[in-house]
Amino acid sequence: MSSIDVFWLECGQAEVPPDDLWLGEDELHVLRRLHVPKRRNDWRLGRWTAKQAVAAYLRLAADPASLAGVEVRAADSGAPEVFLFHRLAPVSVSISHCDGTAAGAVTQPGVAIGCDLEAIAPRSPAFLADYFVESEQQLVARSPAAGRPCLSTLLWSAKESALKALREGLRLDTRSVEVLLGPAPSGGEWRPLTVLAVDGRSFAGWSRWDQDFVRTLVASPAPNPPLRDMCRRR
Repeated sequence: MSSIDVFWLECGQAEVPPDDLWLGEDELHVLRRLHVPKRRNDWRLGRWTAKQAVAAYLRLAADPASLAGVEVRAADSGAPEVFLFHRLAPVSVSISHCDGTAAGAVTQPGVAIGCDLEAIAPRSPAFLADYFVESEQQLVARSPAAGRPCLSTLLWSAKESALKALREGLRLDTRSVEVLLGPAPSGGEWRPLTVLAVDGRSFAGWSRWDQDFVRTLVASPAPNPPLRDMCRRR
């Protein structure tokens, strides 16, 4: 099967409307159960970003009334699913948020997809021992000290993306997936990667980073480098 196109969109907290007119009935029901302000803000940011990405991908109107008909619901597994006026939409989607920024990845239906946005930070040797397989630990140990925060964040992020694509999230041991990195790019381009699961499944993917964040995406079938013409970085 040929590679698939995936669209990537990022939004910042300041872009989310203060009202809830853009949320559907089921989403409002979920929001009412979220009482911790940070959790509410993160949830609203993720939904706003996913709705914007889906609306752009499907060429839908993006006014509040139209977006209220685009509902992002959690499946039994916790993975996001999109409904258009209560009918399953012809898309696959993944969402991530970190430090006031959210990312949404959207592609065609039937694709196992996961994305992650992660702030670059150092990981301790104890963290690596607890969550990384031996090959990943060795990869970090062999890398220059100055680059280890970015590399360890990238590996962690790719694991999170793969666990989302498996529709399990962090319920699964992060050592049940192994990240294999392709050659490093020049000029901030997307870097290829592969994630192998212990059950024999594999995902192709991409990573990209700047001074603040690492972004990763995995999918099956294999995705082309994400299309960032939809990305409005804040």
